[in-house]
Amino acid sequence: MQVLVVYESMYGNTRHVAEAIAKGIEAGATVKVVAAADAKNENLATYDLVVAGGPTHVHGMSRASTRHGAVEAAEEPDSTLTVEPDAESEGVREWLASLGSATGDAAAFDTRYDGPVLFTGRASKSIAKKLGKAGFTLIADPESFLVDKQTALEAGEEERASQWGRSLVQEKRSRS
Repeated sequence: MQVLVVYESMYGNTRHVAEAIAKGIEAGATVKVVAAADAKNENLATYDLVVAGGPTHVHGMSRASTRHGAVEAAEEPDSTLTVEPDAESEGVREWLASLGSATGDAAAFDTRYDGPVLFTGRASKSIAKKLGKAGFTLIADPESFLVDKQTALEAGEEERASQWGRSLVQEKRSRS
């Protein structure tokens, strides 16, 4: 089984989650992890499962203006944030818009503040919807991994992401 994990990350949390998901997937499949800005080069037809995720910005997927805002927040004099090298590159939203028609199985995830979805929003729901519109079959409900108010991953979230990755492989196998 070949799996592609596509992610977008501002401060590294979503990248860490993507890598943890991939670690869980590695137990039962071959996996490749790529940033959304580089995902256009991938032939999705060669993958049995595509997993896509990004940070939640302003209740949904990031856009150029919110990515720029994240970079500006990190540049504030009292900020402890460090941005990823490609933070202002095209993200998951743009990658999904470039897909056209696709087929295969997929899953979606996000990172978001720990709190009620009504207040925090949830990018994974929009990612899943756009994957479905592109023609993918979703094999799992969208999943959120939580960060605290200082934008650090909550304790245990990387392990939970790894477990989720393992569960995706099991679900994919059960459907084959």
